[in-house]
Amino acid sequence: MESFTNGIGVRIWKDCNEVKSGLSRKLEHKSYYTRLFSQTIIDKQRIYNVTKRINDSLHNDFKMTDLTDRMIFTACALVVQRYNPVNGLKTQKKQGYEIVHTWITKKLADALDADNANVSVPNGKINFLVEEFLKIKPSVTDNTEALDKLIDNVCEISDLVNSEYWNGEDVMAIFFNEFNRYRKKKEMGQILTPDHVTSFMYRLIGVSKEDRVLDAACGTGAFLVKSMCNMMREAGGYSSAKSKEIRTGQLFGIEVDRRVFALACANMLIHKDGKTNLEQLDSRHEQASNWIKAKGITKVLMNPPYERKYGCIRIVENVLDSVPKGTLCAFILPDKKLEKDNGWRLLGRHTLKTIVKMPEDLFFGVGITTSIFVFETGTPQDGKDIEGYYIEDDGLETVKNKGRQDVKGLWREKEDYWIKSITEHHDDQKLGTKRIIRPSKSTLSYPTPEKPFEIFEEDFVKAIMDYEMYKRGIEALRNF
Repeated sequence: MESFTNGIGVRIWKDCNEVKSGLSRKLEHKSYYTRLFSQTIIDKQRIYNVTKRINDSLHNDFKMTDLTDRMIFTACALVVQRYNPVNGLKTQKKQGYEIVHTWITKKLADALDADNANVSVPNGKINFLVEEFLKIKPSVTDNTEALDKLIDNVCEISDLVNSEYWNGEDVMAIFFNEFNRYRKKKEMGQILTPDHVTSFMYRLIGVSKEDRVLDAACGTGAFLVKSMCNMMREAGGYSSAKSKEIRTGQLFGIEVDRRVFALACANMLIHKDGKTNLEQLDSRHEQASNWIKAKGITKVLMNPPYERKYGCIRIVENVLDSVPKGTLCAFILPDKKLEKDNGWRLLGRHTLKTIVKMPEDLFFGVGITTSIFVFETGTPQDGKDIEGYYIEDDGLETVKNKGRQDVKGLWREKEDYWIKSITEHHDDQKLGTKRIIRPSKSTLSYPTPEKPFEIFEEDFVKAIMDYEMYKRGIEALRNF
């Protein structure tokens, strides 16, 4: 490994090949460069398998039937392990549940006074986590053997998340997809953003390590986690000089639901962050607007709640009106949402630049088709055309009990293609999905693709047979 600097930039060679992407432009400590030799690919299947073991144990061994309880328990255990990697959870093996529960509670509270090499933790986050953790009351608490196995599994997840090659995959989303297996269909309501969509939207609006990113309906924090990890990678990694600045002052989230907010706090803490600005507020109201206005936001990434009762369009409008003029904002919404809920009024103050229709089965089993709507704030539409694109296939496949996954590794190439096509304003003739949309009150979505007319030999034969039977006065046989 060799590195050279002229005081303006840094050039790095690894094994006689120059490394150009995702590196700091400042001269870093030698430990940063040596880590380049150990970077590898995360074993996602291992993550899913360990998560399944945790879920099964909490549900079956401890009779913890509430989904959010299981997620909060696991998240808090991971936060404690994150801040106590040496004298962590494994020191509590052979203890009973009550002892372990008390120990985790104390360690969460101790993080308030963290003054070691870890990033210090804001009081508000830990208070939320402690309060929600204390509410968890499993039906079974005397299974010490199962508890020891659970501790081993949580520590294994923690080791993977804290490795240098973790790519910002949303831990809470992985938990939710797995833990959701035991939830009744009527209880399913929250729609989490798929990991590959957070990556795509990040690139779609050109987020960089200098941006200040907002998600005003952050849920468990998928967009913030992805942004943090991508921005830190661009800055040179977790140990780079820019990394702390990103984690402490460039990521902003709002969530109205208290328990989901607690999960978002835990999610950020698990992902090596200690000072992301998270607030429990209602993003439809003036208080949230004033909070946003004070943050100097430069990019917005959001997947707001779709239901009208949660004020989806009011959230979008309040965010657009609260960020500085010229801010690029990407929202993933149901295809016809702007048309149905008077989204036309937004265009009197802001410009809808691009609509990217996503695959029909993006949110498998939910029955909602979606698009990404990209706005530029502060300038009225004034009749300007909207560019539309249709990503009909993202290459993901549905895996039983694990949701949709990139089993064949097709998405990265597809993502590169679509980012290039959209940013360069073209789509090749092979796919040909680009549409110019002239905005009106009834046209604020990508036009529904028409299925091509197809006729097969059996259709032709049936039509001839039907005609011959008609001429001969023979009534067609019917199934009764």
